[in-house]
Amino acid sequence: MNGYRIGELARMAGITTRTLRFYEEVGLLAPSGRSERGYRLYCSADADRLQEILLLRRCGVAVRDIGPLLSTSSAERTELLARHLDRLRDEQCRLTRLIATVERTLTTLEGAGSMTDIEKFEGFKRDLVDKNEKRYGAEVRERYGDDAVDESNRKMLKMSKQEYADFRALEEQIRSELERAVDAGDDPAGETGERICSMHRTWLGYTWPAYSAEAHRGLAESYVADDRFRSYYDRSVEGCAAWLRDAIVAHAR
Repeated sequence: MNGYRIGELARMAGITTRTLRFYEEVGLLAPSGRSERGYRLYCSADADRLQEILLLRRCGVAVRDIGPLLSTSSAERTELLARHLDRLRDEQCRLTRLIATVERTLTTLEGAGSMTDIEKFEGFKRDLVDKNEKRYGAEVRERYGDDAVDESNRKMLKMSKQEYADFRALEEQIRSELERAVDAGDDPAGETGERICSMHRTWLGYTWPAYSAEAHRGLAESYVADDRFRSYYDRSVEGCAAWLRDAIVAHAR
C-alpha cells in the first residue's frame, strides 16, 4: 500500500518518531499497513486520527484517557475544542506580551528608548520557558503530564531576580564541574559524582513541583537517549551526558 512512512508523518505533524511509536505502544495509533520491507505505513485516516490525538493532548487530556474520547459524541468534542480555543487565546496573549518585550528591547538597543530591569528580567524568564516548551514540551508533557509541566513553568515565572540568577549560575557550575570530572576520568559512582548529582537535584528544585529519585533517574536516561540533551551536555567535552546519567543513577535518593 502507499502511505506515509513514520518519519514523513512525524515531520508533517511536528512531532518525533519516538512519540508515534509511543502512541502505537499504548494502542492509540497503529499504522494501517507495512511496506514490503516491513516499514510502518500510515494512511490519510491515520493522519486524521493523529490530528485528533494531538488536539486532545493540547486540550490537556492525559494519554490514558484519549482512547475512549476518540469515539465520543460531537457535542463532547465541541466542548473540548472550545476549551482548547480558550487556551489558544491565552497563548496568543502571552505571545503578544513576549513580542512587546522583544520590541522594547530592540528599541532600547537602538537608543530610542529604555527598559526597566524588571521588564528585562521578566522577558528573560518568559523566553526560557518558551524555548523549553518548543524544544522539549511535547515529550516532557507525555512523560510527566500537563499539570506537572504547567506548575514547573509557573515556578520559573515566579522566580525572583536573585533566584533566577542563582538558577542560571548553578546550571553553568554543573556543566563546568561535569566537564572537569570527565576530563579527569573521575568515577561517577564516587564522591565527585555524588556532589554533582546533589547539585543537579538542587538545580531541579528551582522548577520541579516535587522531587523523586525515580523521576530524576528517568530524566537522566533522557540525557543519553535524546540527541538534544546529549548535544547540550557534550558540546564541549564528549561523554558528559553519559557521565551525568551514571552519577544520577548511582546517587539519586
